[in-house]
Amino acid sequence: MRPFALALTAAFLLAPAAAPQDVDGWKLVWSDEFDQDGPPDPAKWTYETGFVRNEELQWYQPANAWCEGGLLIIEGRRERIANPHFAPGSGNWRTSREYAEYTSASVTTRGMHAWRYGRFEMRGRIDTRPGLWPAFWTLGVEGRWPHNGEVDIMEYYRGVLLANLIWAGSPRTRSVTRRKPISSFDDPDWSAKFHVWRMDWDENRIEITVDGLTLNDTNLNGTLNPDGGNPFRQPHYMILNLAIGGGQGGPPSQGLADPSQTAFPARFEVDYVRVYQR
Repeated sequence: MRPFALALTAAFLLAPAAAPQDVDGWKLVWSDEFDQDGPPDPAKWTYETGFVRNEELQWYQPANAWCEGGLLIIEGRRERIANPHFAPGSGNWRTSREYAEYTSASVTTRGMHAWRYGRFEMRGRIDTRPGLWPAFWTLGVEGRWPHNGEVDIMEYYRGVLLANLIWAGSPRTRSVTRRKPISSFDDPDWSAKFHVWRMDWDENRIEITVDGLTLNDTNLNGTLNPDGGNPFRQPHYMILNLAIGGGQGGPPSQGLADPSQTAFPARFEVDYVRVYQR
């Protein structure tokens, strides 16, 4: 548990979520409540591994994700492991590093489960300290990024929540990005609590909310790739990950003498993920 949360009671930190059920005309079609201790359900999730994207510091590995006490825990650790793909003199950031100084996990439904349209919902608690970059997001199943389309339902770094749509556009990558500073919430304990992020998605619109507050509401009639295709009218799969550092996450510390140094381990904790369709 993060240091700032130690004084809070367990009841305050994790009030029980309602049991999954059909709601408001939405039919529950897939969910994971993470009620079984141990590794994430292999029928629902697989893993990204290694150095994956954005020149981030962490090495992704399955050992950093597990279910315990009704939560999926994705843990970032400060630990050195050898990079098995290290190539001296390489100009590629994935192979030029002899070691990874951090590890974490990224779980995904890629190749297993994907949906076109619906309500995607996640209840979770994010660590908002320097250098941490948790995310709950989707990618389209067809095409290379950004032609496949990306939706960041929950993304956090450098004190700001983000809700984004990204696609190839023309002549360059396009996005609709909305930012909400954590400091703008009228709650000094916001980061210690669980919150509900939701995407409502149909053929014409994506709305992203947190605790019912709209962060992004985008008309999809203009989100076109150069070939005229719309990446938000194809099935998308989900990703949950905790990145460390990279171009957006920033450094987890400014040095050993820095009082803001981020202590590890750090956790992204998920109570449930649910998908509904009309």
